[in-house]
Amino acid sequence: MNKLMNRKILGYFNIDDAPGGNQDWLPEWDMNMGGCAAVTACDICIFLSRKDEYRNLYPFDTERLSQNDFIKFASIMKPFLSPRYHGIDFLETYICGFYDYMASVKNSRLILEGVSANVPYKDFESAIMNQIDRNLPVPFLLLNHKNPTLDDFQWHWFNLAGYEKSDDAVNILTVTYGEYQWFNLREVYETGYERRGGMIRIFSK
Repeated sequence: MNKLMNRKILGYFNIDDAPGGNQDWLPEWDMNMGGCAAVTACDICIFLSRKDEYRNLYPFDTERLSQNDFIKFASIMKPFLSPRYHGIDFLETYICGFYDYMASVKNSRLILEGVSANVPYKDFESAIMNQIDRNLPVPFLLLNHKNPTLDDFQWHWFNLAGYEKSDDAVNILTVTYGEYQWFNLREVYETGYERRGGMIRIFSK
């Protein structure tokens, strides 16, 4: 039996009794089909806006989160992380779009860095756990994957909101489409393809 060594779950926010925003809410067809990067960025901004120094990252009421306001916010985020033919399939594209949004609201208090999933597994695992330990969600990009249980996560951005470390594995808590799901991190990491995606590290200045 595996021994649980460490567990960290973030105090994520709910909208309509579900965690985070939901791409299925978005009425514009391109955002409904391909707005996952913008949705994760919206979630990050809402999560951070509960602190005074990041309050202006979210333009609506942080005390009364609603589906309607999230839809409006996704439309605001769209020009910075807009859907495109190949998707936002490079970490650098996501980072540049997020920086452009922060510049538009005159908040430069964050530093973003990409960590490719092609780095050694232990380095990737440590980067994820370190960010969650600092009480920050992890924007995560998964490209193609040979495991059919991850079909809904292929070529998709989602956030990580927790982890569990046992003596022989690390499981990650994903949040996307208004749902939590647990996955084994090594199984997610080992896609079977040369390009794997990666995650975004977030730091305060």
